[in-house]
Amino acid sequence: MSEPRFSYSLEQLQDMSARVLQFAKAAGASAAETDISLGIGQNVSVRLGETETIEYNRDKGVSVSVYFGQQRGHASTSDLSEQALADTVAAACNIARYTAQDPYCGLADASLMATEFPDLDLYHPWDISVEEAIELAKRCEAAARAVDPRISNSEGASVSNSESLSVYANSHGFCAGYPTSRHGISASVIAEEGQSMQRDYWYTTARAASDMESPEHVGQKAGERTVRRLGCRKLKTAQVPVLFEAPLAAGLISSLVGAVSGGNLYRKSSFLLDSLGKSVISPIVDIEEQPHLSKGLASSAFDAEGVATKPRMLIEQGVLQGYLLSSYSARKLGMSSTGNAGGNHNLIVRHAQGLVHQQSFEQLLKTMGSGLLVTELLGQGLNMVTGDYSRGAAGFWVENGVIAYPVEEITIAGNMKEMLMQIVALGSDVLAQSSRQVGSILIERMTVAGE
Repeated sequence: MSEPRFSYSLEQLQDMSARVLQFAKAAGASAAETDISLGIGQNVSVRLGETETIEYNRDKGVSVSVYFGQQRGHASTSDLSEQALADTVAAACNIARYTAQDPYCGLADASLMATEFPDLDLYHPWDISVEEAIELAKRCEAAARAVDPRISNSEGASVSNSESLSVYANSHGFCAGYPTSRHGISASVIAEEGQSMQRDYWYTTARAASDMESPEHVGQKAGERTVRRLGCRKLKTAQVPVLFEAPLAAGLISSLVGAVSGGNLYRKSSFLLDSLGKSVISPIVDIEEQPHLSKGLASSAFDAEGVATKPRMLIEQGVLQGYLLSSYSARKLGMSSTGNAGGNHNLIVRHAQGLVHQQSFEQLLKTMGSGLLVTELLGQGLNMVTGDYSRGAAGFWVENGVIAYPVEEITIAGNMKEMLMQIVALGSDVLAQSSRQVGSILIERMTVAGE
């Protein structure tokens, strides 16, 4: 692993966090925690072969929470000087004295703190100059525009690289941190034919630049996805099977995650209240949380409160095995933290009967027969309390297992609780581009509203 290239070392950030905790203790706080982070990055974009933007970022920040019994105060600063750290702690202490008591606030339990810190291979700095990044972006856009003469315009291509270094510490004696990196290449172009104008995009992202798709591949895919949408038609309103392609299928899993996360549960704003040990999704679905996945985009040995993360089955044969809880939401529910302060860690969605039962994209089309393939969703259309779901969509009409023609200006609707139970097939076309790794998902029936 390369040495981090930050203005402060990991050891210096750990020393700062120790000073923050000392300031809090001296001020009479019964407990305290701090998060110190640094970030550096570069992003370039080109459009129509010309450089459009060059952006650099170099960020730093400290957040402090102090506790006086059941009173909490929080403050933050972007100044890492000794005086600024002392002033930030003082500000947090002043705030705490004026806040109401909350019996559920406080640090996570000391017994849950992480004690092992495996190397998860999360830091791969990309030594790329601005000139080299611009050249990659130009190659990406050129590949997209070369796909078809009907590609008449471009929204551009971009190349980004970022690195961060963070440390979390609390008055239990916990103090740990690590560097991470994340890089990306993307392109979006516009195609015209007659009165029809369409746009689409593609992207790649990874911890290491060597794990990304090539700029030519990204551009070509963006171009192909754009051209295939030309000649869109409308559909008659009907109830049909709906296939969500992999990038959108992750959104279905996100809806499930939101419904079984502590904040929505204790506020009673979830369509899956009291669902522990019950079927919440089709019995063909297993979902495993793998926080220690090498190079994983959501890998970590501990959560945002220092709680140790552990691999676990979140869903087994459609049955919910556990919630996603921080220490606060866990206390509100009379439970224990699951190490999910800050979110989930690498959810792997699989067929409960084994990978052999996951179908290729072409097989999914044949399984669906005739129905709607959704490749774009518009708007936010999920009521988290009731599960009612309605979103604008675009995609393709599939006839007898073959893509027939593109469609647009339609709305798909259903109830998320029923949609999850009606999953009849999972794709093997898994995209490892986010914290939720899932292939395309086929739902037995939804309402498609058109003409």
